[in-house]
Amino acid sequence: MEWLESIRKAIDWMEAHLLEENVDPSRAVSISPFYLQKGFRVMTGYTLGEYVRCRRLYLAGLDVLAGREKEIDIAFKYGYDTPESFAKAFARFHGVTPTGLKKDPSRLRIFLPLKIHIALQGGNDMDYRLEQEGPLRVIGVEKEFSAENSYQEIPRFWDAFSGQCLSYLMQGGKPRTALEEAVVDHCVGMFGICLDDAKPDGTFRYLIAGPYRGGTVPDGMVVETLPACTWAKFLCKGPLPGSLQAVNTYIFRQWLPGNTEYEVAFDSTVEWYGQGDPQSADYECAIWVPVKKRGE
Repeated sequence: MEWLESIRKAIDWMEAHLLEENVDPSRAVSISPFYLQKGFRVMTGYTLGEYVRCRRLYLAGLDVLAGREKEIDIAFKYGYDTPESFAKAFARFHGVTPTGLKKDPSRLRIFLPLKIHIALQGGNDMDYRLEQEGPLRVIGVEKEFSAENSYQEIPRFWDAFSGQCLSYLMQGGKPRTALEEAVVDHCVGMFGICLDDAKPDGTFRYLIAGPYRGGTVPDGMVVETLPACTWAKFLCKGPLPGSLQAVNTYIFRQWLPGNTEYEVAFDSTVEWYGQGDPQSADYECAIWVPVKKRGE
C-alpha cells in the first residue's frame, strides 16, 4: 500500500502546485524520483511531465472559455513563454486554437485529476524468484535519457548499437575494433540497465552491458558496479518487446503496490536477455528489481 499511496500523494501534490515553474512531486513522496517516474507511467499511461501539461492545458481551456483574461496572460499563467508557443500546444491538446474553442466550446478536451484504483493481488502468482548476489560489475555503452521520452528513445539506442556492431558479431563476424572485442569478451548485450543518478532534471543513464571480466576498458565504454543485494527476478517468456512490457506493467501495477514484504532497495533495474530469437514464442528474458525486506 505504501507504493500506491505514494503515487496518489504525487498526484495530489501536482494538483496543488500546477502553476509552479518546476513541478517535482518526488519531494512529497516516499519513493525515489527514478521509481516514481517509472511507476507513474506504467500505472497511468502518462509521464509526470505529460500529466502536468495535460492538466494545465485543460484548465487553460476553461480560462479561454471564461473570457476574463487575455490570451497572453493565460499563456504566461500556464508556463508558456510566448502566445505562439501556447497556441501551438493548445491546438495539439484540444485540436483547435483558443479562438476556435471560443467559437465551438464542445471542442474542449476534458482532462480531470487522475484517480488510482487497482486490484491488489499480493504478487504471488507471477513467475519470479529471489536471489542474493554480490556486487554486479558490468561494462557497456551508455547514453542519458529523459523519463519523458525513454520508451521511444531506448529502443532506438538498441537499434543503433545493433546496427553498429552487435548484429555483425552475433552473425559470426570477427571483431574489427577494441570496442567490438570487448563486446565479445564481456557478452555486451546480455543486460540493459537503468541507472538513476538522482539528477534534478529527471534524466537517467541506460547501459547496454555485460558482466565485466577485467581488462582494458576501450574508449566509448564504461564500467559500473551495482551493490550486493537481493534481486527479484521476473521471467518473461515470448516475443519482444511485448513479453517484457507485459511483465514490467505487472510489476508496477500489481506486484509492488500489493507487496507487504518487500520494497525497492535502490534506484536501478536490470533487463536480462537470453540467447535465441527474440521474436520466438519461447524466447526468455527477465526483469531484475533490487529489493529488501520492508523496514530494513
